[in-house]
This record gives sequence, C-alpha cells and structure tokens, in this order.
Amino acid sequence: MTGEKGVARPRAKKKFGQHFLNDRNIIRKIVEAAGVKEGDLVLEIGPGTGMLTRELLDAGARVIAVEVDKDLIGLLQERFQEDDLTIIPADALKMSYTALAQEHGGRFKLVANLPYYISGPLLSKLLTERAAFSIMVLMFQKEVAVRIAAGPGNRDYGNLSVLSQAFTVVKREFDVPAHLFSPKPKVDSSVVSFRVLDEPKISIDDESYFRTVVRAAFGTRRKTLSNSLSVLGLGKADILGALHEAGVDPVRRGETLDLNEFARLAHALYLMAGREKNHGTLP
Repeated sequence: MTGEKGVARPRAKKKFGQHFLNDRNIIRKIVEAAGVKEGDLVLEIGPGTGMLTRELLDAGARVIAVEVDKDLIGLLQERFQEDDLTIIPADALKMSYTALAQEHGGRFKLVANLPYYISGPLLSKLLTERAAFSIMVLMFQKEVAVRIAAGPGNRDYGNLSVLSQAFTVVKREFDVPAHLFSPKPKVDSSVVSFRVLDEPKISIDDESYFRTVVRAAFGTRRKTLSNSLSVLGLGKADILGALHEAGVDPVRRGETLDLNEFARLAHALYLMAGREKNHGTLP
C-alpha cells in the first residue's frame, strides 16, 4: 500500500494500538476544534501516516510531532521533508511536556488521536503538565470520552471526570464511527476538547494531595467515603472529622460529589493530615 507521493505506508501495529484515521472531513473538524491558525505552535502525539499532520501544516502551523514507531518516523521524514515539521522519536508517556514548551518558547495547541490502551494514563499526565498547553483536542474511545464529560450522580462520573473538569473546560466535540479507521477498531471514538484554565475552577491547597483524595474516593465505588478514604492513612475519627468539616455525609459515595464538595473535602483532609503529621513530631 502506498500513501501520498508514492511513499510506502506501513501496516498498523497492534503493539502500538494503531488505527489510522482516513476521513479528511473528520480531520478538518479536528483542526477546527483546536482553532489552529497560521503561526500556531502545535504538538501532535502519534501522527501515524501524517494525514492530520498535513492538515495542520496546511493551516500554517509549526508542528512538533511525537512518534514512537520507527517505521512511521521514516515515512513522515520522507513525506514532509520540505515542511515545517519537527519529529521527536519518543514514548509520549515518558516525555516532559513542560520542558518541551519551555524549549520552544510557548504553549502548544495539542492534537492527538490517542491509542486506547494509554489514553487514561496519558490524559492524567497531560493534565498534570497542562501549563504546557492552551488547548488539547484528543480522540478517545467513545466510552472514555463519555466518562470524561460526565457529571456527578452519573455512573460514568469518575476520577478523570473530576480532574479534567477541575483544570479545563471540557467539551465532547463529535463522535467518529469505527469504519473511518484502518484497521477498523471494535468501538467508535469521540473527539474531546480541553481548554486549559489559568487557574483551577476550585481552590486547591496541594494539587498532588487533591489528586490522591479524588482517586481514593473512586477507588472502590461500592464503599462509602468514610471507608474508601481509609487508604489515605488517616484514622477513622480523622476521616469522619474531615467529612464533617467539609459538610459531606460519611455515607455518600465519591460519584455523588461535585467539584466544590471535592475541594472542601480535600482541604479538610489536607489540614487533618497536616495536624496528624505535626502531632507525630512532638516529643
């Protein structure tokens, strides 16, 4: 099989979770969702055979592409040798996006068709390093996209919902049917945009601790918060005290809390953990 300009197109590799998007209309919609215009600095993760890359370059963007597949790197280098494209051979889960943005002197618009098997861990990493981006437009397995956009009280609401919505403005842009990919995946996909906020929507004492509290709250969905939060290392009385301070009923479950309630709970637990630590250092 050959691609543009007669360049051989490698077969998709299962170990990298590769499914190549073939529909130019969808590709144009992705670029539009990211608001890419001339002169923009764009980071593309997993450029594949370069169809989306071509559209980004044609929009006038300066593109940095991260690709782990050596065969695809060769194809991209040959196909785009005369274009404003820089290819970084790297594992997207192991990169420092903060350092990359500093190196290139600005925030990226991020565009990526994420392999299903790394989409959760990679989104978590991207949210942690969100200062490197102004907007992220990412494609997920449809059920993952539904979870990201879900609100409290919904069975799809979870860890990624809270973290995404605390730090960005989340929007499900559109769905992408499975038949538009080669090879065809077993499920449909969805494109989601994340407009990165300068400040979180809620007050957070310590971001790492906030993440820990959120993960604990969803760690065992059938457990009440008074039980699921025990993994934080606090005693039962301290957990109940923090829940009381936050105005959260101990018998509630994590999926019922909205962002403000998570913020109050994480704050109360953070203070409680600090008191326990200070108490432990007393002679």
